[in-house]
Amino acid sequence: MIPQVDPRASYREDKALLDAAVLRVLDSGMYIMGQEVEAFEAEFAAWIGARHGIAVANGTQAVEIALRSVGVGAGDLVLTVSHTAVATAAAIRACGAEPVWVDVADGHFTMDVGLLDETAATLRAGPDGARLKAVVAVHLYGAMVEPGPLLEVCRRHELKLVEDCAQAHGAAWDGKRAGSFGDASAFSFYPTKNLGALGDGGMVCTSDDAAAELARLIRQYGWKERYISAIEGINSRLDPVQAAILRIGLVRLEERNQRRRAIAALYDAGLTGGAITTPAVPAPLTHAYHQYVVRTTDRDGLAARLRAEGVGTGIHYPVPVHAQPAYLGRFDRHCRTLRNTEAVAADILSLPMYPQLTHDDARRVTDLIRKFQGA
Repeated sequence: MIPQVDPRASYREDKALLDAAVLRVLDSGMYIMGQEVEAFEAEFAAWIGARHGIAVANGTQAVEIALRSVGVGAGDLVLTVSHTAVATAAAIRACGAEPVWVDVADGHFTMDVGLLDETAATLRAGPDGARLKAVVAVHLYGAMVEPGPLLEVCRRHELKLVEDCAQAHGAAWDGKRAGSFGDASAFSFYPTKNLGALGDGGMVCTSDDAAAELARLIRQYGWKERYISAIEGINSRLDPVQAAILRIGLVRLEERNQRRRAIAALYDAGLTGGAITTPAVPAPLTHAYHQYVVRTTDRDGLAARLRAEGVGTGIHYPVPVHAQPAYLGRFDRHCRTLRNTEAVAADILSLPMYPQLTHDDARRVTDLIRKFQGA
């Protein structure tokens, strides 16, 4: 069996180090926050290229806290995509804000920045213009929204930029890493991520001192001093066991991302010339390949054939957020089009992708796909 993802493989690879790290924390007697968390915050922020890292309980709350740290609150409008994990929208709603859907670019999986510009301009000129506050740019599958045009649109329309980097650990544009461009960024350490915990976890990164201070207050009840809440906050703390595990993973992250890129190169080569559309990677992008996502008109048939041959696949994501029951019809008033989003949802398929996937197994996947297509 070739699974679509295999988080246990990273544990097996580093078992001795990880077991020792967990025992170190257990022996320390410090089980909430503490030096292990502070060390990981500093190391991760430095790796990303930000001045501050604020560790939190999960990626969804990382987006929420990042938004709140740049001033997003009740009644505000936040521009984002519907082709994303529902966590993005859930975080916006947790702030009391409302999402405004922007379509993905034709032939890509990330936000259409030209359409973002048009939507923001229309909103600013209308009765809801004062409510428009921020953009959540989702860097998806290990790819990025092109930062130059994105930043220019945000500046022109006076929008705060939060990067949702849950799937972009180690992605870069012209050598500068995802998470270092915006006013704040949010990362998830869910076990299947490029940098995954053995549980849940998240991080807010920023180079804005005021945003960092506010994020630290929000994550722990608004405390400036223990038991005294200066503002309304939440309980969103990364525990030191996960921090110790993530510190080990961070050391291995670039090596493992390189393995992902090697697997992607095998997929690219093996699928060239077929009826499947492989990921487009512009020259300035260093792709992190959280997922390797193809497009095919017979997605369900291909997935069934691969499953019958012992190969796992996934769909990230089968139903866009705007079409899900909890969100259907609620936030469409300012949306211009979601044509590309809906097309993508109908034909995407995630192939097996994790650093320990062997090259032989990757070639087996491409051979089975070509056989299915009659190539």
